[in-house]
Amino acid sequence: MSNLYDVTIIGAGPVGLFTAFYSGLRSLKTKLIDAEPAVGGKIRHFYPEKIIRDIGGIPEIEGQQLVKNLHEQAQAFHPTIICGEQITKLTKQADGTFLIKAENGNYHYSKTVIIAAGSGTYEVNPLEVSGSETYTTSLFYDIKDVASFQDKTIVVSGGGNAAIDWAQALEPIAKEVHLVYRGENFKGHEERVKEMHDSTIHVHINHEITALQGNSTNLKSCIIHCNRNGSTTKIDTDAIVVNHGVKVNLGSMLDWGFDTSEYGILVNHEMETSVPGIYACGDICAYPRKMRIIAAGLHEGPIAINSAKNFLDPEADDVAMVSTHHESFSEV
Repeated sequence: MSNLYDVTIIGAGPVGLFTAFYSGLRSLKTKLIDAEPAVGGKIRHFYPEKIIRDIGGIPEIEGQQLVKNLHEQAQAFHPTIICGEQITKLTKQADGTFLIKAENGNYHYSKTVIIAAGSGTYEVNPLEVSGSETYTTSLFYDIKDVASFQDKTIVVSGGGNAAIDWAQALEPIAKEVHLVYRGENFKGHEERVKEMHDSTIHVHINHEITALQGNSTNLKSCIIHCNRNGSTTKIDTDAIVVNHGVKVNLGSMLDWGFDTSEYGILVNHEMETSVPGIYACGDICAYPRKMRIIAAGLHEGPIAINSAKNFLDPEADDVAMVSTHHESFSEV
């Protein structure tokens, strides 16, 4: 069957892209499928200009540049890449191969499957403040153009890594940046939290936005409420960046036969799911001490590929040769 692939990777975010590259190193016929119209996952959609700093050897890089680099790298061994197809069904056939059905009716066939679908489908948690629908042009759930905030007063709402990163990215550009967090202990990386406290960002812990003020179209200010003493403060602002997390949904994946938990698809140290021939890596998988950062997923993808390779050929080497020794990259 000419359309039968050795490996089909579901999800073309950073982890899926690098997994496709490593699959090529192992001489596996590879297909990559994503529901979004282009590769890149949540980075492409939410954080194209976010600076990423937690990948070894890359002091800092914009999200969109990282996606571009990974896309270029993934194409080194010419995998088939399909975007705009939501996978709705995965069935193991009598011969042990997998039938993969897309929402649009297309079918794909594969000997093994690696799920690198991030957190599944996602929907941002909105700012739940009365009247927020009036100021849609002043509320941002993702930032496509940091420069558009030049010399403006910005309020960032949230307490995780993404909120802290946006506040820090906007600090040198905006006139003033306020970070409002309803809790006290930030969920971000310790060093980034320390940097934020040492910056000019106005940090409001134990506060949350309770009211928006302005005219019929333009936001002028917001009211923040202190959860400790009940006091309120008015902040004049041009825009609010909301980062309250996302609602994630594994959707039909819950019916694909493998074991799951509230944190994702359960895997072992080989990235194997409970169904032989199906593996998972990146944010979608769950195991003890799991780290949901890109660097961890870039490690898990090759493990999944090596497991798939051994599943297909038990006599194959456990791991691939390093890329510098691969014939495709050797000097002629």
